[in-house]
Amino acid sequence: MAVIFRDASREDVPALVAMLTDDPLGQGREGSDLAPYLAAYDEIAANPMHQLIVGVLQGRIVATCQLTILSGLSRQGAKRALVEAVRVAGDLRSQGIGAALMAECEARARAAGAGVLQLTTDKTRLRAHAFYDRLGFSASHIGYKKPLV
Repeated sequence: MAVIFRDASREDVPALVAMLTDDPLGQGREGSDLAPYLAAYDEIAANPMHQLIVGVLQGRIVATCQLTILSGLSRQGAKRALVEAVRVAGDLRSQGIGAALMAECEARARAAGAGVLQLTTDKTRLRAHAFYDRLGFSASHIGYKKPLV
């Protein structure tokens, strides 16, 4: 099963929103109006430090995430890569697609000169925690979020 990874197009947005919604947490926070998602896509696509990645299998979008390269002063001015909104189609989980997506992120992060690949995951996503552990990530920090709206 060979998944092809590429940058997302604007036409992919409805499929990506469907993937974000097909999730217990996403069901409560995502909406059906595509306008804000399309506006967000336009902002992401306009910034070269952001990459919205999709995985395609037999013409179907089956995986997605956003990779952002951040410049910083810490770690001697090292760049870091932040992975967000990792999703794999529910009917295709545990088949290696997520691992392939994360390998794609790691390769892109290295190519961009990042010294570390980081992510956050909801505390309730226990299967995701085990998945990231298997990939060599460590839960080395505590993450905090504060809603602003």
